Amino acid sequence: MAFLSQILVPSSSSVEIFSIIAVIFLSHNVAAVTAATNKTTRAVFTFGDSIMDTGNNDYIISIAKSNFPPYGRDFAGGKPTGRFSNGKVASDFAVKKILPAYLDPKLQLQDLLTGVCFASAGSGYDPLTAKLLSVLSLPDQLDLFKKYKSKITAAVGNERTATILSKSISFLSMGSNDLAIDYFSTPLRSPHYDIPAYTDLMIESASNFLQELHALGLRVIGVICIPPIGCLPAQRTLNGGIKRACYETGNQAATLFNSKLSHLIDSLNERLPEAHLMYLDSYSPALSLIQNPAQYGFEVVDKGCCGTGDLEIGPLCNKDTPGTCNDVSKYIFWDSFHPTEKAYRILTSIIFKGVEI
Repeated sequence: MAFLSQILVPSSSSVEIFSIIAVIFLSHNVAAVTAATNKTTRAVFTFGDSIMDTGNNDYIISIAKSNFPPYGRDFAGGKPTGRFSNGKVASDFAVKKILPAYLDPKLQLQDLLTGVCFASAGSGYDPLTAKLLSVLSLPDQLDLFKKYKSKITAAVGNERTATILSKSISFLSMGSNDLAIDYFSTPLRSPHYDIPAYTDLMIESASNFLQELHALGLRVIGVICIPPIGCLPAQRTLNGGIKRACYETGNQAATLFNSKLSHLIDSLNERLPEAHLMYLDSYSPALSLIQNPAQYGFEVVDKGCCGTGDLEIGPLCNKDTPGTCNDVSKYIFWDSFHPTEKAYRILTSIIFKGVEI
């Protein structure tokens, strides 16, 4: 789907599945452009799903939204921004300030030159995953990045644009929705693929996307692996039995995909000129938080703060949802699928350690 003004319309099946599991480009004068482009700050771009999305889904028609309370209650000003958390998400910790969503019509030139987010909550490597919730697929995100590149080229020229892109750092985080939603929570893929075959499908998509980004001028890309999705509160509820234990089949599938992803990154680094792709481990630190919560200042690991914490996510986590916790600092998860800002802060400090941003 070509995107910037195109609006995605959710199907009734999109709403049902989600419930179950629960630009304006502002011109600047020459002096302003020169000052902005002479900065040495490295541009940051993020792609992927809700782990990275800083509000792009606010500007499309989809059920996968979080631009309403209590989401964002601990963000600056207590404002819901479309981030699936009580505050910041991973993209915001990849820079020294918050990272704006590319579809935000209030973006200015300096925002574009220093980096933006192209991620879309609910997306995945599998094209069907994005289609389920009518969100931005990887091809859609790639199309937005091409539009972005055309805009800054028009503003600062080909040479400067090439420099900005080659010196930038990008992050991709995706795959949890493919496994947790598409494969394990619906009958759409599992009858046709076993787990090894499905993870191969995901890897092929990841490979194509990374090569496309490289062809467009990006050189330094950190690819975040899939966390232990079997320990998400929603997966505990749906597949963890009466004790709501971690769903080990889900964790094993994530581990298998992560192994293949690591090999893919090694292969692409050998084949693509000047490529510096990094495998960033989120599985181990996330599992450490869950298994050793007190070490990190947490108490609740198997439920989200919002509502019962068992299944609430998106529209099921709203200002009228009863039972939402008062002290979110005790919780690893904000809703049944996403970390709290505190958990994001801890995890990204580990995941991005050693990465020059």
